[in-house]
This record gives sequence, C-alpha cells and structure tokens, in this order.
Amino acid sequence: MFDFLQTVLIVLIIAIIVFAFLGFKIVRHSETMVIERLGRYDRTLQSGINIIWPIVDRPRTVHWRYTENGNDGRPLHITKSTARIDLRETVYDFPRQNVITRDNVSILINALVYFQINDPMKAVYEINNLPDAIEKLTQTTLRNIIGELDLDESLVSRDTVNKKLGLILDEATHKWGVKVNRVELQDITPPADVQHAMEKQMRAERERRAQILSAEGFKGAAILEAEGIREADIHKAEGEKQANILRAEGEAQAIERLAAAQANALSQVAASLDGRTDPAAFLIAMRYVETLKEISAGGPQSKLVYLPYEATGMLGALGGIRELFQNNTAPPSPAPLPATPRVPTLPPAPPAA
Repeated sequence: MFDFLQTVLIVLIIAIIVFAFLGFKIVRHSETMVIERLGRYDRTLQSGINIIWPIVDRPRTVHWRYTENGNDGRPLHITKSTARIDLRETVYDFPRQNVITRDNVSILINALVYFQINDPMKAVYEINNLPDAIEKLTQTTLRNIIGELDLDESLVSRDTVNKKLGLILDEATHKWGVKVNRVELQDITPPADVQHAMEKQMRAERERRAQILSAEGFKGAAILEAEGIREADIHKAEGEKQANILRAEGEAQAIERLAAAQANALSQVAASLDGRTDPAAFLIAMRYVETLKEISAGGPQSKLVYLPYEATGMLGALGGIRELFQNNTAPPSPAPLPATPRVPTLPPAPPAA
C-alpha cells in the first residue's frame, strides 16, 4: 500500500512538472505567438514569460511558403512551419519575372519588398499564406504598372514605379495586418537585341552631343574672334581719328603761330622802314630770292641757268632793298634808275642722235 501511494505521488509530481513545463511559454523580443483555446482564438502572447493551460490552450502553427532563387538560378519553393511570428521588418526578394511594356518589349524585373507584421491575428486568420500572397500581389501589380509605360519610361522611372507600387501594396495588405514600408526594383534587364540597339543609340547620341558641343565651340571662337577684330578695328580707327585730330590741331596751331610770327615780322619791318618802302614788297622780294636759291641749287655739275620770267620786277625789288640800305646809311638822295640787265643767251642745244 505504501509503495502504491509512493508511486502515485511520484506520478503526480512528474505530471505537475510536465504540466508546468508545458504551461510556461517564453517569447523572445520582437516575436509573438497566437494562442487558441479549444480551437478558437484566445489571445496574443507578448515578449517575456507567459503561462497557458496545456491541452486546453495551444499555439497556432502557421505554414508559410517562400519562393527563392536557387544556386542554378531557378526558383526554389520553401515551406516553413512555425508557431512564432516575427514582428521585425522583413525583406522579401522575389525571383525575376517577365513583364511586357506598353511597346511590347519583354523585360525581366527583380523586386524587393520591405514589409512588417503589425497585427499577428490578422496575419494568421485573414490570409492563408502571407508571403506567397504578397509575392503574387506584387507580381500582378508590377505587371499592371509596367504595362502602362514604354521601355524608356520604365528604365528611367524607377522611383515613380517604386512609390506607386508601394502605395498599392500598402493599401491592399492593410487588412492582412501588414505594413509595406517600401518597394525597390533591384534590376531591369531588357532582351539582348534591345540592349545592343540601346547601346548603339546611346553611342550615336553621345557622338551627336560631341559634334554639337564642338560646333558650338567653333561658333563661339569665331564670334569671339570677329568681335576681337571689330574691337581692334574700332580702337584703331579711334586712334587714327584722335591722331588726325591732334595732327590737324597741331598744324592749325603751327599755321596760327607762323602767321602770328609773320605778322609780327611784318610789323617790325614796317616799323623799321618808317613808311619809306612798302613792307609787303620787301617780304615778297626776300621770298623771291630764297625761291631762286632753291631752284638754282642743282649741284656743281648742273649747266642750266634759271631766270624768272619777270626779271625786271625782281631787279626792281633788289633796287628797293638797295635803297633801303642806302637810306639807313646815308641821307636820302634821288636814286638813279636801275639799268635793264641783259639776258644771257643759251647755247644751242646739241642735235639729237
């Protein structure tokens, strides 16, 4: 009897230990568990130590199916069963998919989705397979968005596609207790022939831009050179104009000073003659003699003799000069008439050969 009671007591102690072990649930930080009581949702456990009733309360196990790229590039399907739901932000890398643009070009697109579970109960009960549902929703939405764009627009409008896709996914997954933070298009790969054509187009465009820049450079250089020549001609003309003006002013001042000097000399001659002889005739005679000296200065080998046409007039002027000197040295007396000089005859010219 004592052995029976001892055995029962040991069994009860073991049952209590097992019961307590099964009733204690330790939940790590950023994780949670959905508890069902007799098959019905009861509560969601928080991080830390939680106590449940074994046999009556059971954690809900979820089966999530993922699609990942294998080592050979083929899609690999993975099914994961867990009772713990991760509340951290999750990055889901979808395999590449074919998408057709509006201009009927098939391209390969690889997308990344960053989402986070906000309500574990909805993520478990509102959708059967959350990762697979997000993948399929992203693929169909991406096809619709890219189908409205041309190839060039889809290549340069990644930010627009990311924002539009993120808004649509966030709105659609809200009832699943999921928050889609952002969506990124990892790469867009057009077909090989399209890539070759795009490279040729890009090369031609760069050559065209280079030619345009070169032509604009030559044009600018020609314009600057023409403007420089024009400015130089303008400055040169301005300099010549200023030089001519200054030269003319100098000549005018010289003429004025020469006229003033001649007038002063004439007044002095008139004052020295004291009315006995016309000063104008005296000056003309002096100029006449100076002109004859310049004409006759032909050198020692010159045999030509130049006489003025009006020789008597010149001799009369010389007579006036002599009379001037006689008046300055002796008392005035009647001056004899000057004899008419004989004009020497020139030898006959030698006959022409």
